[in-house]
Amino acid sequence: MAGIKIEHVTKSYGNLAVLKDFSLDIADGEFVVLVGPSGCGKSTMLKILAGLEEASSGKVWIGEREVTDLAPGDRDIAMVFQNYALYPHLTVAKNMGFGLKMRGTDKAEIERRVGDAAKILGIDHLLDRRPRALSGGQRQRVALGRAIVREPQAFLMDEPLSNLDAKLRVHTRAEISALHKRLGVTTIYVTHDQTEAMTMADRIVIMKDGEIQQIAHPDTMFREPANLFVAGFIGSPGMNFLQSPVTAAAGGAQVRLFGQNVALPVAGAGSLVGEDAIVGLRPEHISAGPGPVSFEVQPRLVESLGSEQYVYVELPVENRVRVGQAVADDDTRGHSLIARLINPDGRPPGERLTLSFDPARLHVFDAATQGAIQ
Repeated sequence: MAGIKIEHVTKSYGNLAVLKDFSLDIADGEFVVLVGPSGCGKSTMLKILAGLEEASSGKVWIGEREVTDLAPGDRDIAMVFQNYALYPHLTVAKNMGFGLKMRGTDKAEIERRVGDAAKILGIDHLLDRRPRALSGGQRQRVALGRAIVREPQAFLMDEPLSNLDAKLRVHTRAEISALHKRLGVTTIYVTHDQTEAMTMADRIVIMKDGEIQQIAHPDTMFREPANLFVAGFIGSPGMNFLQSPVTAAAGGAQVRLFGQNVALPVAGAGSLVGEDAIVGLRPEHISAGPGPVSFEVQPRLVESLGSEQYVYVELPVENRVRVGQAVADDDTRGHSLIARLINPDGRPPGERLTLSFDPARLHVFDAATQGAIQ
């Protein structure tokens, strides 16, 4: 096992910059998830680590060795792909041991490693089957087993759950997390699914347009997003955004939301007086009924999920976000508000209702720079 160090890596295809000054230190045994929208550069970075792509500039270390110019086979890493890439004519056991066989590993050692990995993954009863006789989840375990038998210094996983159905994804991601805790091997995992990132990572690296937006523990990322993009990307449903001029108030600053003056909970908000702020409020921090800040709404749409409801309402025109793509790829993101109501009271959908929130739950962002204000 080994830590990984990535120093000022860039990647360009002609005039197209895919990675821009990517630097990251990963501790020995850490599980780090690279997450972001399609085209943000996360898979490219993984391929550079694996040696499948050449960096335009920068350096990569695995353990104490600089591996920037080494071939993939010399890096002592194992990669799990979105495509399982199993040989259809070989049994599970032979698929898992194929890489070791190509390296000239002793047959008895191959059998030992394959047997141990199969027991860890719960597929020891499938060793004589061929891939066509396996379910999607079983094939994914075989692909994981093929990586485990290598006993590498690090695992690189490129969206390994994308081909599974929703229920199996939940089950398999729990298995991968448990496997990491058991083996303790440094792991870099790429996904576009923020739920996978939040539930699996020791640290998350959020990327956009080839640049790192924030590196943090999942809980820190959720509570203290660095900017509008991170705030809108992490959380399901995503954070609500409202825009308002900032005015001075006794003891700090305030904005006007839903026709009411609302005090901003961060000390740095005073720096925005006379400017616009974008205020973030997570759907789960909105309640039904009166509270510190209450407002009456006419729901545009109500989605019932049994134990919770998603209530969609239009924002007042004066609170709609006017910075275009700053909050999300969807232009309507800053024009509506979603409330996630836990254990709803069963009132008929579409009926007017009172919602409320605690101003202490608000996140504050500079509308000009899109950075978080603390």
